[in-house]
Amino acid sequence: MQTLPVDRQKKLAPPDGSPRSARRALAAAFASFTQTAGALESTYTKLQAEVSRLRHELETKNRSLAQSLEENQRMRTYLARIVEGLPCGVLVFDSRMNLRVINPAASRLLNTGSEDLPSPEASVPRFLGSLTAALPKEDFSHEQEWVVEGAQGERTIGVTRACFQAIGSGDDSIFTLRDLTEAKQLEREREVSRRTQALAEVATLLAHEIRNPLGSLELFAGLLADALANQAELQPWINHVQAGLRSLAATVNNVLHFHSQPSAQLLTVDLLRLVGDTVEFFRPLARQKEMQIEWRAPRGPVTILADPSRLQQAFFNLALNAFRAMKPGGKLSVSVCRREKISHPTAAVAFADQGVGIRAENLEKIFEPGFTTQCSSPGLGLAVTRKVVEQHGGTIQVESREGQGTIFTLELPIEGVEE
Repeated sequence: MQTLPVDRQKKLAPPDGSPRSARRALAAAFASFTQTAGALESTYTKLQAEVSRLRHELETKNRSLAQSLEENQRMRTYLARIVEGLPCGVLVFDSRMNLRVINPAASRLLNTGSEDLPSPEASVPRFLGSLTAALPKEDFSHEQEWVVEGAQGERTIGVTRACFQAIGSGDDSIFTLRDLTEAKQLEREREVSRRTQALAEVATLLAHEIRNPLGSLELFAGLLADALANQAELQPWINHVQAGLRSLAATVNNVLHFHSQPSAQLLTVDLLRLVGDTVEFFRPLARQKEMQIEWRAPRGPVTILADPSRLQQAFFNLALNAFRAMKPGGKLSVSVCRREKISHPTAAVAFADQGVGIRAENLEKIFEPGFTTQCSSPGLGLAVTRKVVEQHGGTIQVESREGQGTIFTLELPIEGVEE
């Protein structure tokens, strides 16, 4: 047993210095120590419980914060995908007009490549600077139009702008871009179509009104030619009148055939007679222009299914083109032949002139409506001819050498016709 120091023993010893008093004092000291140690242990236990509670609360808050951050990240990703997937362009600028967001649609509309695509922190590129300079500074609810020159030509872009108060900064701006190029093109095409339709209706009405008196004039010109057949000095004048009337009649018929195309009325037609009538119809025009027209027909009949008036109009157009292309002294050769093919027989009608020919770059354009190299021609003849031939299930081919002449060949089916 450890002995207390003398001075400690003196302090603990009772005044009387008896051993019993010393034991009572020591017991009291131990009791006080035990009470203090118990109090400390209780306080430590409470402290541990509080630390545990705080740790649990912190862990709960950390988990909640992590979930919130994760949810925020998912929301940001979701919103970013929405912005990237929008069909319209989206641009977001901060208060200093630095670009913060640009989606792929905006990049495509503004013709920016990967090397031009700015980072969110980059300053406004040159093309965006021109955009912001061209548009009003304040908000505008209605769409503004902006023209962009790009690699694929000029594009029209509709732009709307809105401002909003960003957290911790000034007013940010959102630009929404929409490609209006196709809409503008469709609008122009609708307007052109509307005007074309209006002109077609007027042209058709005029053609109908002109054709009736024109037929009477042709009849009177024919009667006049028969009555003055013995007066040679008047024949050139009569030829001029007949040639002009027949050329005008062909032009009027082209307008009617081009703008009004009801279903064809197919009848059994003697092709040789139809082509022969065409040749005789244009003999006055050939004489008036000091040209020749040659007609070669095969032996035996050639019968096809056709709409005679339409098919004859196709022949008229080819003959007129030939006379326009030739100089005085030229010759137009018209011929018909049968072609026996394995699938079905066909009838080929050829118009060969000795004119100026057609340039190679124009061969693919000659059948387009309105295309012409003649100032006096409306450019409808060959377009109508191709339509008529296609309505009859046939084909048309052209061979031409510049400066030597042109040959148009119409090939028409004659199957199903009993001869």
